[in-house]
Amino acid sequence: MEVEYILPRIASLANPLRVAVLISGTGAGLNSLLEHQKTSRTHSTKLILSNNNDAYGLIYGNKYNIKCKVIPLPHSSNKDLQRTMHEDLINQELINSNIELIVLNGYMRILTPSFVSKWKGRIINIHPSLLPKFPGAHAHRDVIKAKVSESGCTVHLVDDGVDTGYILAQEKVSVNSLDNIKSLQEKIKKVEHRLYPKVIDDISIGKYHIKS
Repeated sequence: MEVEYILPRIASLANPLRVAVLISGTGAGLNSLLEHQKTSRTHSTKLILSNNNDAYGLIYGNKYNIKCKVIPLPHSSNKDLQRTMHEDLINQELINSNIELIVLNGYMRILTPSFVSKWKGRIINIHPSLLPKFPGAHAHRDVIKAKVSESGCTVHLVDDGVDTGYILAQEKVSVNSLDNIKSLQEKIKKVEHRLYPKVIDDISIGKYHIKS
């Protein structure tokens, strides 16, 4: 049976939404989000989680005095068990911090259906294309190869698929014949850093009303 999206509560200045950000590397948009939260006070990042000890984005924990936690993959020859054990540890950390919204920011692991079902409607991701076009890990390459005239980014709820969840917001950028993967990435990154915090604003004030 399809699990209905359960969106976070409506927050307030007195009781902002408690956010966790999951990263695997630089957490490219994390600094923009944390700067935004200085003036947009209906949500607040309380936890930065990573599966990677060397994730550069962990430096923002010190910069903004936010709790950081690295949860590497447990040792196991059984890959399914390894994923389950890892996500159980993540889930417990989220519960311990009273997290209400999970923000994926360059988190490079695909979450299992079991984990998603626990948080469905409370996990969001940003993808560097205009979904449903160009899903997957090589969106910029695929856009350039397709020679289309526009791309952009999409903020969506996370479901059991890969880049298939309910679309919350999109913003376009133009693509021209001189663009390459790097230049397109830079164009879209600027838009992502503006759009992601805005969508979290909208979630925290109850803008979205969604049914599966």
